[in-house]
Amino acid sequence: QVQLVESGGGLVQAGGSLRLSCAASRSSRLSSNVMAWYRQAPGKQRELVAAITSGGVIKYADSAKGRLTISRDNSKNTVYLQMNSLKPEDTAVYFCNYLSGGLAGSPFCTWGQGTQVTVSS
Repeated sequence: QVQLVESGGGLVQAGGSLRLSCAASRSSRLSSNVMAWYRQAPGKQRELVAAITSGGVIKYADSAKGRLTISRDNSKNTVYLQMNSLKPEDTAVYFCNYLSGGLAGSPFCTWGQGTQVTVSS
């Protein structure tokens, strides 16, 4: 079973930066799948933030464009999220997952614990 471990979250002031990482284990068979970052704010549904194909094609949510950058290292089965110019509304637990069906696909692995990002104003 694939295991997803997110890290890199923390408390940061508005305007600050964080770099999130997600390492996937037992996932070599998924190397061609899209990897994605999601987030879930208190009281809200989990939403897609960004997704990236194995070849580097990227899709961003409107809220992420211009501030968040997704990347991946296929050799390490790891996906990253560089977060700049953070806003209080970015406060959420951030999760990663693999998608089936391309950039518009659905997550299908068991969710990890996520990493908490808190942005103070």
